Amino acid sequence: MSQEAMKIPQATAKRLPLYYRFLQNLYASGKERVSSAELSEAVKVDSATIRRDFSYFGALGKKGYGYNVSYLLSFFRKTLDQDEVTSVALIGVGNLGTAFLNYNFMKNNNTRIEWAFDIDKNKIGKKVGDVVVYDLAELEERLMGENVPVAILTVPASAAQSITDRLIKVNISGILNFTPARISVPPSIRVHHIDLAVELQSLVYFLKNYPEEEEVEEKLDRKKDLHHL
Repeated sequence: MSQEAMKIPQATAKRLPLYYRFLQNLYASGKERVSSAELSEAVKVDSATIRRDFSYFGALGKKGYGYNVSYLLSFFRKTLDQDEVTSVALIGVGNLGTAFLNYNFMKNNNTRIEWAFDIDKNKIGKKVGDVVVYDLAELEERLMGENVPVAILTVPASAAQSITDRLIKVNISGILNFTPARISVPPSIRVHHIDLAVELQSLVYFLKNYPEEEEVEEKLDRKKDLHHL
């Protein structure tokens, strides 16, 4: 992502790939323009939030006209660095890791898993999807000097920190951590923790305890957003 985009709120930054994917679908269908209301219905983000997100980048649309799909697509492609491929290393080729390798972000042209590592001798040397699985013992040898800024961790929690320490040595800049462990890294490295069990428990809790209150709060937030526009 460009330096300009990095200055926007993190919540907005997280929504940009969602907008980009929908715009790709619109462009492929031949649609030339789209309103914030149409975007809202498609991506399930209220239109006031969409307009606010877009406003950080200047005048992307016209009142009464909406947004030019081709222009938006080109703009967000540049903003998200879609023309530059990011190489990713996957550590841990278990069930989740195998699923990642078979999928390999096929709908995302700028991100691709190109390296995979595991300790299972039955997997080492074989291809999963179209990626060769290497011995974890070769991690430093394989990645040192390669331009691999991102790693995905799908290993047992007990191994997460030791592997992270090794990734730091090969200049990984970002880690997508699917383990329950909260790994420690230098300030220069960004970590996104994704604990599926915690997310599921959180969802169930909110369903049971905040089914209506949350909906009311969302409506109030939308009214506030509209009032300030």
